[in-house]
Amino acid sequence: MPVARAQSVFGITGRSGSGKTTLITRLLPIFLETGMKVSTIKHTHHGVDMDQPGKDTFLHRQNGAHEVMLATPQRWVLQHEMDHPPSLTTLLQAMSPVDLILVEGFHATVPASLEVWRPATQKPPLFPDTAAISLVVTDSPSIPQHRPDLTFMALDALEDIAAFIRKNAAPIVLDQAEPTR
Repeated sequence: MPVARAQSVFGITGRSGSGKTTLITRLLPIFLETGMKVSTIKHTHHGVDMDQPGKDTFLHRQNGAHEVMLATPQRWVLQHEMDHPPSLTTLLQAMSPVDLILVEGFHATVPASLEVWRPATQKPPLFPDTAAISLVVTDSPSIPQHRPDLTFMALDALEDIAAFIRKNAAPIVLDQAEPTR
C-alpha cells in the first residue's frame, strides 16, 4: 500500500553561466554544518550519457535493459530509460527522503525558488515572469523594475541565503511504495 511523504524542495534557477552550480556548492557546507541532510537534482536540456561505448553497462542498455544499475564500493548509479523527459515529481519519488532537496533547473515546476541573476551574462532575468521565484541573488548594484514581493540578496550573503531557503522550502507530497527494509 503506498504511503505519502512530504519532501522539502527549493529551486536554484538562472540563465546559463549565472553561477547556479557555484552557489549550490557554496551553500551545501552551510546546510551540512547545521546537521541537515541535503540532496540535489541537476536538470539539463542537453543529452548526457554517463556510459561509454563498449562498457558492460552500455551494452546492457544498448541491448534493451530498461534500467541499469552500476554498483561500486563507494556509490551506485541507476540509469532509467524513458520515452519522455521525467517530471520533477518522478525524480523526487526516486530519491531517498532527506531534509532538503535543492533543484538546479526545472524553474517552471519548482514551487519555491531563487534566481541567480548577474547582468554580466547579458541575459534577461527570469524573475519578472516566474511567480515561484521569491529571492533574487545578484551581484548587481542596480535592480531592474521588479515585483514588490521579491527579496534581493548579494551573492556572497551565503548564511542569509541558506536561512531564506530553510524558511521557504516547499513541501511536495509524494506517493511512495512502502519501504521493504
